[in-house]
Amino acid sequence: MNRQELIYLREWKRSATRKPLIIKGARQVGKTWLMKTFGRLEYSNTAYINFESNASLQTIFEADFDITRILLAIRIETGQIIEPGKTLIILDEIQMAPGGLTALKYFEENAPQYHVIAAGSLLGLSLGKQTAFPVGKVEFLHLYPLTFFEFIEAVHENALLEPLRNRDWEMVKTFNSKYIDLLKKYYFIGGMPEAVHSFSQHADFNKVREIQERILIAYEQDFAKHAPHAIVPRIRMLWNSLPAQLAKENRKFIYGLIRQGARAKDYELAISWLIDGGLIHKVNNITKPAMPLKAYENTEAFKLYLLDVGLLSAMTRLDIKTILEGNVIFKEFKGALTEQYVLQQLITFKDLSIYYWAPENARAEVDFLVQIAGEIIPVEVKAEENLQARSLKVYQQKFQPTLAIRTSMSDYRKEDWLVNLPLYAIAEIHSIV
Repeated sequence: MNRQELIYLREWKRSATRKPLIIKGARQVGKTWLMKTFGRLEYSNTAYINFESNASLQTIFEADFDITRILLAIRIETGQIIEPGKTLIILDEIQMAPGGLTALKYFEENAPQYHVIAAGSLLGLSLGKQTAFPVGKVEFLHLYPLTFFEFIEAVHENALLEPLRNRDWEMVKTFNSKYIDLLKKYYFIGGMPEAVHSFSQHADFNKVREIQERILIAYEQDFAKHAPHAIVPRIRMLWNSLPAQLAKENRKFIYGLIRQGARAKDYELAISWLIDGGLIHKVNNITKPAMPLKAYENTEAFKLYLLDVGLLSAMTRLDIKTILEGNVIFKEFKGALTEQYVLQQLITFKDLSIYYWAPENARAEVDFLVQIAGEIIPVEVKAEENLQARSLKVYQQKFQPTLAIRTSMSDYRKEDWLVNLPLYAIAEIHSIV
């Protein structure tokens, strides 16, 4: 596999102002693979420590933060000679070592010549508990499941990427059926690295589903293991309600779909826990599409999405024939899968603000609003080749945007203020703004 984050990591290595790097992301999105692959490709050697499996080193930071002593311990444990600029130091599952995150401050202040990357499952939860977090002393990289473009490359269809990246829309149109077939497979497989790798090796959808179910079980085990006991039942109920939330295509998250009589205050901590764990994404409604979007967000009206479209398919037990061939079940749920897919691609763009617009007492709703290059771009998501854009027309009449995006299975076309961008090309949204 190839991950686009390797480009960022190479830039980080060359940076004159490089700081220790923390990679955030949900369990099993490929953090360890990314760090080890980067070390193998870019450094003479790698000193890798996993604090979850190496209990003896979990107390390494408790005595003091003397970098010479810490480096000696890492050298003894890994058997690697640690040279500035030639050795990558990887501190995996760093949240398992008390004081580990604080130690990164001393690497930045006292030993900036060393290249250090830290990561951990559920690290987002640990960051919130830190009383001595090294603010301004570290950099962050958020890792998500594979994007659709990364998926295409992973399943050995690299040639299909070139027309998309070159925006050769005539050639893209020629191979439209191939892109749609791959996109439907992505709806089932998603971007979890183990699932994608398995499919690239065996082309067996049953094996993919087994992997996804194992991942879902592991997440539920994390609820019981890491969350406060009092909110574990609420986390489970909220988590299991997400497919229904998306299938209903509601204008906002409905607590009543969790259980009858559920109230916002009962589930605020559960939502925060799942967000911090990287398992869900929260997209807020806005009252007015004006700059900056955050100033107009309505925190009481929001939608929740999962981290991965393949896991959403697994939670709903959709089989591959349902997705590839289509039937009543898929027709009822394809909007949820498509909206999840689009959000999953948009969320990987660094510093991209993502909201949606659904004013009260109005039927119009724009699925996503994104802030790109100083412009607010409305994005309407259509699951098939539906070229109607009623909500976008209402939005256009009210706010006169210079550009609006409708993304669907239809081919690329530009009509005055409206651009139809194929769903499988949504990653190119930056290039057409």
